[in-house]
Amino acid sequence: MSQQNLESLDVGAIRDEFPILEREFDGQQVVYLDNAATTQTPDPVVDAMSDYYRESNANIHRGIHHLSQEASIMYEEAHDRVAEFINADGREEVIFTKNTTESENLVAYAWGLNELGPGDRVVLTEMEHHASLVTWQQIGEKTGADVEYIRIDDDGRLDMDHARELIDDDTAIVSAVHVSNTLGTVNPVSELTDLAHEHGALSFIDGAQAVPNRPVDVEAIDADFYAFSGHKMAGPTGIGVLYGKQHLLEEMEPYLYGGGMIRKVTYEESTWGDLPWKFEPGTPQIAEAVGLEAAIDWLEDIGMERIQTHEEEIARYAYEQLESEDDVEIYGPEPGPDRGGLVSFNVEGVHAHDLASIMNDHTIAVRAGDHCTQPLHDKLGVPASTRASFYVYNTREEVDKLVAALEDARELFA
Repeated sequence: MSQQNLESLDVGAIRDEFPILEREFDGQQVVYLDNAATTQTPDPVVDAMSDYYRESNANIHRGIHHLSQEASIMYEEAHDRVAEFINADGREEVIFTKNTTESENLVAYAWGLNELGPGDRVVLTEMEHHASLVTWQQIGEKTGADVEYIRIDDDGRLDMDHARELIDDDTAIVSAVHVSNTLGTVNPVSELTDLAHEHGALSFIDGAQAVPNRPVDVEAIDADFYAFSGHKMAGPTGIGVLYGKQHLLEEMEPYLYGGGMIRKVTYEESTWGDLPWKFEPGTPQIAEAVGLEAAIDWLEDIGMERIQTHEEEIARYAYEQLESEDDVEIYGPEPGPDRGGLVSFNVEGVHAHDLASIMNDHTIAVRAGDHCTQPLHDKLGVPASTRASFYVYNTREEVDKLVAALEDARELFA
């Protein structure tokens, strides 16, 4: 993308809505490049949650008083807003969870434990986050189902020929990450879903790194399940989303039990309520749902296409600057349509944790470690990597500060 396209987004005005980006430590302003872990939260989202607590706080679906009715409507409308945002058919297909990890576990336990058995196959990718890999690994051990992994090639892309070999008539579900949180790879999730459906299998797409920064249409992808988290999309922590096709959710047994998810209870038996409440027992994350709705409004006011363009341009710039350094190794595809807005890398002779510590001395926030992808790092042959991940408020100048700070690491470990 051209510099003109990048400048069409008023990053300065956007940054004004994030007071945390003005914080200083030891006289140095924060450079926040850890967005794949958690994005920062703009004032309109904080204000929406504060207004809820100040004006509308009450438990939902349990009282006939004005505050309870008002809170109930707000919570229900948040489901409607999410459904609209991802093009689901309606609130019945939107389950609020704590995060993407809980969404994975909900499907694994509510569907997987009942449907999987010896001879069944669960197909993942070698770049899966532990939220998916560990969950399905454990369900495989409990049910006797086999768990297989689609290989990645030397460029960090999925080997789709291998995918076509693995996904066969024994496959029950294909679970794949939409955008890798380590490699930045944007996977062909529609193609994977089509492969799954050709063999009568279901598909689960982990969209934690996709929904925050690009338009996502679950109907177009045709995924049976799709999950993401509020805290990675300018929203609050403590709320995630599981999208599921209505007919599948209706057939599934609840994952958790208690108040709010029942229709009728006797001492002998219980029956379950309608979707989506069937999967949302107890007092839910009402304020967080209000915050998530406000985050969606904020993102769409900017425009998801513009956010994607900006983030990918910053990541491209970072990739090019780091690639020009002779002692830097970058993981994942080259910049292009199948690479998202993050760069994981290592500097020769410097452990990722040491590099992150040096970055912190410059008040630059990056992530170091295996990024919840230990098996992938084993495959890459490195114990850890440093990850710089970008969002709508990041700038080229911040990337320049990151690259300049590498010199301190070289001098220290020379």
